[in-house]
Amino acid sequence: MSILVDKNTQVVVQGATGREAVLRINLMRAYGTKVVAGVTPGKGGQVVVGVPVYNTVLEAVEHYPSINTSAIFVPARAAKLAAFEALDAGIRVITLHPERVPQHDMLEVIAYAKHRKVCVIGPNTIGLISPGKTLVGMIGGNDASVREFFRPGPVGVLSRSGGNTTTLAFYINRAGLGQTTAIGMGGDAFVGTTLREFLELFEQDPDTKIVAYFGEIGTNTEEDAAEFIRDGGFTKPVVAYISGRYARPDVRFGHAGAMITRGMGTAQAKREALRSAGVRVVDHFGDIGEITRQVLSKTDG
Repeated sequence: MSILVDKNTQVVVQGATGREAVLRINLMRAYGTKVVAGVTPGKGGQVVVGVPVYNTVLEAVEHYPSINTSAIFVPARAAKLAAFEALDAGIRVITLHPERVPQHDMLEVIAYAKHRKVCVIGPNTIGLISPGKTLVGMIGGNDASVREFFRPGPVGVLSRSGGNTTTLAFYINRAGLGQTTAIGMGGDAFVGTTLREFLELFEQDPDTKIVAYFGEIGTNTEEDAAEFIRDGGFTKPVVAYISGRYARPDVRFGHAGAMITRGMGTAQAKREALRSAGVRVVDHFGDIGEITRQVLSKTDG
């Protein structure tokens, strides 16, 4: 099994006529994802790499009622309206790819998505993949890399870093394992779905035996997840690496959410919180695959 996406996933791409979206439509279709429609206001009637384009998401859903997922490739300033349009059309999973969406806009999207009980991934996400089933977004970069770095297996993969989602999957594969679902959570300060919420989903997936996680400085997402694990909300083993041990306070590192402020959000604090919850925290990222294999072997034994 997997979480959120599978072989039955049908995708609409918002901002479909943009250069970035065209590249990602090609990637998704090459992997076998059912990209059935695109949306760009004012460009309805066009066809982009074999995908029909509509003016609104609602119009696309009227033509393809089985659409359940949207990949949004629009400028950050348009992200809120695009997300609201997908939510109002009844889409159940939304990947929000633009980076540095205005924080107030994202807070509105998060609140509306929770009201609708919809999973929004991102912003600043590379998407997600259920290996051998479907890919949504731009995870992996190209079809050859996707097939090399993502393989079916028992590990749920979560990462706040887009590129390190692929690196983490590579380390998992090198240890002889594979992934049920791999997700780039997004690196902005406010994201639609938190680590804790993803763990809830993996808890319900019988094929996910363990979760491997790449975290970083900034926000309280790791500390919140640690509390959730301590309280018994997630009962499967977790192996984690937290980057940014040498980051200086008040300096943003790459992602909008990767910043230590007022002494909070340090790598050490996150490592301690996770360890206190029983998470195996590795010191070197390159060790995470082998450690995951060892922990899983002990669990199965």
